[in-house]
Amino acid sequence: MGQNLLIDYCISDGDTEESRKCARELISLKPDVLFAVTNTSMASLQAEGSNIPTVFAMVSDPIGMRYVETFARPGRNVTGFTAFVPSLGGKWVSLLKEIAPQIERIGVVYNPEPGNNSAAFLASIKAVAQTSGVVSVETPHGDSSSIERLIVSLQDTRKAGLVFLPDALTAARRKEMTALVAKCRLPAIYFLRLFCDVGGLVSYGVNLNKIYAGAASYVDRILRGANPADLPVQAPTEFEFIINRKTARVLGLELPESLLARADEVIE
Repeated sequence: MGQNLLIDYCISDGDTEESRKCARELISLKPDVLFAVTNTSMASLQAEGSNIPTVFAMVSDPIGMRYVETFARPGRNVTGFTAFVPSLGGKWVSLLKEIAPQIERIGVVYNPEPGNNSAAFLASIKAVAQTSGVVSVETPHGDSSSIERLIVSLQDTRKAGLVFLPDALTAARRKEMTALVAKCRLPAIYFLRLFCDVGGLVSYGVNLNKIYAGAASYVDRILRGANPADLPVQAPTEFEFIINRKTARVLGLELPESLLARADEVIE
């Protein structure tokens, strides 16, 4: 291991106020480069008016959020790796419907904070839900307690399921979230395989290791003198489809072999 790099970090677990505190704390240290994970963290740095070179990861719509001017030429002190595109919203609905065909109502769990940019996914969710004969119910949350109330409120709804939109808070609380979803016997789809690793039914999203490896390479290039304005924003080109077959059995779901064959990994 080299000894020429000092790393300071601050973890907010998706809490907006804590994220702002972290942003102020890290900016005050005057580092050579900042690394922001998720829209919440990036929005906090932007709100503080930082002009320190910054690399982001796991964000959606960096142009719409005004982090960069274009993907090819970010044009500012910020660049990085996106992880989500709006069309994923519809993909999550169609996959959940395929895995649990009985579903007629879907609760969409999302963070309404503007910096989280959940709105980018809602249009495609509504469009695919309508063509699939499913009613989508937007269920915004403010904290983990409100998420738990939303999940419990659906357990008595016949033929219901859940779609979890990208959010640092639910990712940080994934063990509690998946355990409660299982207790309520609700089929749910998540945005990262991390949820399936702790009992979630199914996930469709980017490979975190690849995203972070790419971001690390950009941090290295900036530390060696590269200008973030000249480093193009990288969008995901592949997604991984993970199924937790053990959870499917507990829920009484019979998964067709054709569906299992499409999965990148089936957790037994």
